Amino acid sequence: MNARVLLLCSSTSYRTNDFLHAARELDLSVVVGLSKPCALGQLSDGRALLLDFNALHESVARIVSFTHGGPMHAVVGIDECTMPLAGAASQALGLAHNSADSILAAHDKYSFRCALSRAGLPSPRFSLVALRADLQRTAARMVYPCVLKPRGLSGSCGVIRADNPADFVAAARRIAAILQGRVSGEHGESILVETFIPGREVALEGLLEDGRLQVLALFDKPEPLDGPFFEETVYVTPSRLPDRQQQAISSVVAAAAAALGLRSGPVHAELRVNAAGVWPIELAARSIGGRCAGSLSFGNAVSLEQLILRQATGLPTAHLRRERCASGVMMMPIPHTGQLLAVEGLEAARAVPCIEHAIVDAHPGESLVPLPEGDRYLGFLFARAESPRLVHAALRDAFARLRFRIRRYSAVDTRLTRYHQRANRFIPLENPSIR
Repeated sequence: MNARVLLLCSSTSYRTNDFLHAARELDLSVVVGLSKPCALGQLSDGRALLLDFNALHESVARIVSFTHGGPMHAVVGIDECTMPLAGAASQALGLAHNSADSILAAHDKYSFRCALSRAGLPSPRFSLVALRADLQRTAARMVYPCVLKPRGLSGSCGVIRADNPADFVAAARRIAAILQGRVSGEHGESILVETFIPGREVALEGLLEDGRLQVLALFDKPEPLDGPFFEETVYVTPSRLPDRQQQAISSVVAAAAAALGLRSGPVHAELRVNAAGVWPIELAARSIGGRCAGSLSFGNAVSLEQLILRQATGLPTAHLRRERCASGVMMMPIPHTGQLLAVEGLEAARAVPCIEHAIVDAHPGESLVPLPEGDRYLGFLFARAESPRLVHAALRDAFARLRFRIRRYSAVDTRLTRYHQRANRFIPLENPSIR
């Protein structure tokens, strides 16, 4: 009998179709766990299960009841919001899993810092700051430069650097506005503040098997990430760092995963490298976000999604190495707030040597919100070449040929709370015309 897999998919995931395609390649029987009714149920031959990702106990009970009709061999979460349920359901079904505590510790930036500090791993000075505190007095005690971070948001959303007390107060108030109506509980009442770590930034993609780390790829981020916001743009692999530093990065990620208690499945780590060593920035119990997985290929054109499903269903993965050529992705940044009117130059961008794909996800008429308030990109560029340098150059060349016509909002528009279509929630913007 074919292995049976439950895929947990958020309504806003970029990757649901990629995972479904990977499941078909592996001849898996798929059930799709959805947060709301939609057409995706049709893609799995009508096998869909409606679940509330925020109600773990009820959803786990529903999954266990569902398996009475046949065993489930794996529960795979696609996005960060589905990982707690994937872990809890896997535990209830006796499958390999990460504990709820380890998943939550990875997701909560403050808990992440505490876990690494207890394990003696490199960590900046950090503290938890209540947003209702006297921000002026708090700012006077800080060491600068520092970085203010929401505890539970991802993708650099709400992350702001402060170089002095005035910057700190402004950044804290801006983050409080971002969190309002978006995050509840303690994650909406406090923020993490940590000293800024200079240096080159890299990202590691890996799989954990009973606590052992299999490194899938190490990405360089050749574009500077020094603030005040930390919008990622270009990822290129393989890394051009010396082997000694790459080995140190792998060791630190393995130790960080162990400190959090993570033991199974994909991990995505962000780190800084400088003369003092390797500094973990974040470690998520999931694979790389957005469409960025499209930059990776293993063995004979095996996708990252297929690799994750192989491991989840007990199929071997160690022999599947990343392709020999260099590859990379550029996440197209949103230049300013406004309404997208048109995208020009797509064919010219696709004609650049080494460019494989140019995908624009934003649609004409859509409202665009850049970081730190926003949490998405205009689209993605993908390239493959003989060297990382050629990949980076191709991505930059292709992006330079694109023109995004965006209408800035008028003074009347700034008095309205606009609907953020990507995240399916409302975000108040005080004065988007100047961002």
